[in-house]
Amino acid sequence: MSNIEALTAQSRENKGTGPARALRRADMVPGIIYGDNKEPEMIAVGFKALAREHLSSNFFSKVFTLEISGKKQEVIAKDIQLHPVSDAPLHVDFQRVNKNSKVNLFIPLTFINEEKSPSMKRGGALNIIIHSLEITCSPHLIPENLVIDLSGVELHQSILIEHLKLPEGAKAAHPARDNVLATVVAPSGGTTDEDATA
Repeated sequence: MSNIEALTAQSRENKGTGPARALRRADMVPGIIYGDNKEPEMIAVGFKALAREHLSSNFFSKVFTLEISGKKQEVIAKDIQLHPVSDAPLHVDFQRVNKNSKVNLFIPLTFINEEKSPSMKRGGALNIIIHSLEITCSPHLIPENLVIDLSGVELHQSILIEHLKLPEGAKAAHPARDNVLATVVAPSGGTTDEDATA
């Protein structure tokens, strides 16, 4: 599940190229907070902490706390602009969240117990169709990954979204589009023991 991380932030009034450059010289990154039926708020975030967090694999699926003018706000990152050469953060967008919020996020799929699949033992290959599934869930119950158990999976079997156990309160954002997550197929250019026997 997601952990709440704190980021240093402050309000900003001036917008435009000049003020943004001044902020970056002061080791701050311009950004904006929107959502939760409130007016968008221009902010600046500490460069070092943001650059470090952006390198983490769950940057877009983690709740952050921003304390601005003594008031704390919980947010998730929705977009970040990077320098084309250095990949340094240039601008960041945050969305406000609360206990009643629902957010759409892409969560990576993890496949386990391949060695317990009869088809894999006979040379079958896992063909992953969806590597990250878009789900709708509470921002405070974001899973790090979604696990699919391959135990007992047979050759030519499709692994469907119904085989996936989602966290409490979560659902697939596009169940019809993302219905087939993976299939188990014969190795390319070869046959399994089962095919050879047939």
